[in-house]
Amino acid sequence: MRQIKIALFLSTIFILGILSGCQSNELSPHEGYINVTGGKVWYKVVGSGDKTPLVLLHGGPGVPSYYLNPMEPLGDERPIIFIDQLGCGRSDRITDTTLMTVPAYVKELKEIHDSLGLKDFYIFGNSWGSILATEYYFAHPEGIKGLILSGPALDIHRWSEDADTLIATLPDSLQKAIRVNEKNGTYDSPGYKQAIDYYYNLYVARKHPWSADLDSAFAQTGVNVYLHMDGQSEFTLSGNLKDYDATGKLGNIKVPTLFMGGEYDEARPGTVRYYASLVPGSQVAIIPGAGHITMHDNPDANNKAVRDFLHGIEK
Repeated sequence: MRQIKIALFLSTIFILGILSGCQSNELSPHEGYINVTGGKVWYKVVGSGDKTPLVLLHGGPGVPSYYLNPMEPLGDERPIIFIDQLGCGRSDRITDTTLMTVPAYVKELKEIHDSLGLKDFYIFGNSWGSILATEYYFAHPEGIKGLILSGPALDIHRWSEDADTLIATLPDSLQKAIRVNEKNGTYDSPGYKQAIDYYYNLYVARKHPWSADLDSAFAQTGVNVYLHMDGQSEFTLSGNLKDYDATGKLGNIKVPTLFMGGEYDEARPGTVRYYASLVPGSQVAIIPGAGHITMHDNPDANNKAVRDFLHGIEK
């Protein structure tokens, strides 16, 4: 009888070990697809570290996660989870506009969260991803150990004001091209496209030539998602995000929070610091020499800011 009990005990330990191994293997390096409401979402887990995972949320809406690839080195300490949100990149494309809303993308992220079996984790959200990260935190705070809000777009009216300020730095001819074509709705005008390119090269991604990752992100953008939620450009914010403003509730964030931005970001440094002032105990990192896509323009400084913030939480 004693031998039987010992055998049963050892079997139980063995089974628990297998189950434990299966759970940890869920976040071993791999990629795949997750069924969510409206289609299949592509994801990839990189990294061999055993610290708390970091979920990356791309911008746009509709600009897939390729451009976040320079953050892969953070995987030496923890699993890094890349996602192409529904409607762009390697995920299913969509035409149903009921899926192109903040609540729909929050629901999608919850379905991804549940499928991956995430418990404790951090969220990094860039641009539109800062909106999704913030709204996800307010809807589902359980397990979230910290937020990193990069190039934050947490008040769209303020975003527009920042854009107006930056447009005023362009040559007069390009300012005029923007004003005239915005007024006329002639967004395909060569002059308008030239002005957009000039603006992007100053305030979105400054390092040239653009990387293959960044080219892939723009080539596989879900244009219909961007148009529906954002509008015709970074200046014409006419989509369903046009009145978004989270500033009134940022004071309710109760987890460690880092606000990040580039020295030449569309989300101007003063705006980044303003958001941080609304979240008690939050931190700010301004990445030198970088535009909006800090991980492209200055990946070393971008990753160091993220790493230092997470180390500060985990010390």
